[in-house]
Amino acid sequence: MKTNYHVPVAVFAIAVSLTMLSCVNKEHQSVESGTADKPVTVENAVEHGEYLVNILGCHDCHSPKKMGENGPEIIPELMLSGYPADRPIVDFDSELIKEGFAMFYPDLTAAAGPWGISFAGNLTPDETGIGNWTQEQFKKALTEGRFKGLDNGRMMMPPMPWINYAEMKDEDVYAIFVYLNSIEPVENIVPAPVSPDNM
Repeated sequence: MKTNYHVPVAVFAIAVSLTMLSCVNKEHQSVESGTADKPVTVENAVEHGEYLVNILGCHDCHSPKKMGENGPEIIPELMLSGYPADRPIVDFDSELIKEGFAMFYPDLTAAAGPWGISFAGNLTPDETGIGNWTQEQFKKALTEGRFKGLDNGRMMMPPMPWINYAEMKDEDVYAIFVYLNSIEPVENIVPAPVSPDNM
């Protein structure tokens, strides 16, 4: 009698393929939910938050810089503290701004445009920064553009790209908030925005 080995081999191949697909799907789901490899803890939330702060470009505007050998370098003791309160406010060319141009302070901590002059906020856990904010306030500020995360507050000024973060997942907002609360607090009261007619 002739034995047909093709059917059992095909069934085995399909079973292996389905098992592998199931494993890939489970791994993909665990990565999406942030539970891959390890449970969410404050420690890995801090690590993830630091990663997000770096790739989202928060340092670009919120960290004062000095010129180094390779260009602008973050001043470590002022990291994420916003526009330094003791720095004089530069005069921007208002004629160009009236034509619709936007300009930045050399280290990007201040910007001027048709909206006036805006200053990058203090993101450190000092009282002059986000030290007394709740996580809910932080989420409203980051994803809804509300100044200090207050419902009755004004909208945040350009160039803060909060619209880009409107769909950010809660676990990512939490990670950023936890990371920012883990860094060194810096006392720095950022100046209030300057309206276009006072430039």
